[in-house]
Amino acid sequence: MAINLKGRSFLTLMDFSPAEIRYLLDLAHSLKAKKKAGILNEPLLKGKNVVLLFEKTSTRTRCAFETACLDEGAHVTFLDSKSSQMGKKESLEDTAKVLGRFYDGIEYRGFDQKVVEDLAAFSGVPVFNGLTDVDHPTQILADMLTIEEHCAKPLNRVKVVFCGDIRNNMCYAWMYGCAKMGMTFVAYGPASLKIDPEVLAAANAIAAETGAAIEVSADREAVKDADVIYSDIWASMGEEDKIPERVKMLTPFRVTSELLRATGNPDVLFMHCLPSFHDFETTMAKEWREKGYDIREVTDEVFRGKNSVVFDEAENRMHTIKAVLCAMI
Repeated sequence: MAINLKGRSFLTLMDFSPAEIRYLLDLAHSLKAKKKAGILNEPLLKGKNVVLLFEKTSTRTRCAFETACLDEGAHVTFLDSKSSQMGKKESLEDTAKVLGRFYDGIEYRGFDQKVVEDLAAFSGVPVFNGLTDVDHPTQILADMLTIEEHCAKPLNRVKVVFCGDIRNNMCYAWMYGCAKMGMTFVAYGPASLKIDPEVLAAANAIAAETGAAIEVSADREAVKDADVIYSDIWASMGEEDKIPERVKMLTPFRVTSELLRATGNPDVLFMHCLPSFHDFETTMAKEWREKGYDIREVTDEVFRGKNSVVFDEAENRMHTIKAVLCAMI
C-alpha cells in the first residue's frame, strides 16, 4: 500500500499506523545514506519555509531541525519565547493563522501538548512536535533508527526498558512507540510513581492490536533480556526544586554497569535522549553535589562504555526529523 503523508502534522506517534512509522524510518535510512554519500544536489524542500517555535531551550532539537531543513533546501526562522508575541500580545490562534500564511511548516517545542495541537488546528500547515510535557515523538523515531542500526533483531522482537521517572514524557513517548511497532516495553521505576491511567490504557489498546507488551515494574528482574536500557534526567526544565526528592527516590534506578549485567545481554544498548548527567562536568551537577546530592541518572562508565550509542542516537535526530519534514511538507 502506498504511503502518502503530505500535509499531515506530526504531533504524536499515536496518530500514525505501524506502516506509516515504518515508512518514515525507511525514508530516514535513505536520507541518512544520501547525506553520507554527499548527495545534496536534489533538495526535497527547495523553496519551502519552516518556523521553529521554542518555549523550551534545546541543543539537539533546534540543530536537528535547522540542519535537516538546510540540507534539503528549506529556509528556517527561529523564534524563542522572547522573539514572539504568541500568548502575550497575540492569541495562539491568531499567531497560528499568521504563521500558516508565511510558512510551509511549524515546529513547536514547549510544555503543553494542547499548544502543538492548537497550532495544527489553526495554522493550516503541517505542525511538528519537538517536545511537550507528555510526548517526544521525533526522539522516538531517532531511537528506533538507532536500534535498527545496532541490533540485529526486527523492532517487534526488541525489548526496551525505561529506567527512572516513569511519569515523564520520554517514558510515555516510548510507550506509544513500542505499542505501535509491536515491541516489548517496560517502565522500570519506583512503585510509588503512577503512570497516567489514560496514557497506559491508550498504549495497551494499541498493543492489543499489534502484539506489543507494555509492562510497569519496580522489580530489578524487569530488566532481564532487555535489548535497550533507556534513561533520562530526573528533573526536567522548571523542576529543579524537586531534585532532592527525585534523587532520594530514583537513585536505586540509576543505570550502572551492574544494571546492564542484570539484563543478561552483553550486547544490550544504553540509550539516552540527552542532555545527560553522567559526570560532574556541568555547573548543575557540581552545584547539587556541593549540596550533597548526586543527580546522575547514569554512571560515566556506562555512558562512555561500549554499550552506549547515545551519540549515534543524537545524530539520528537530524535524519529522522528530515524524513518527517520531507514526507509531510
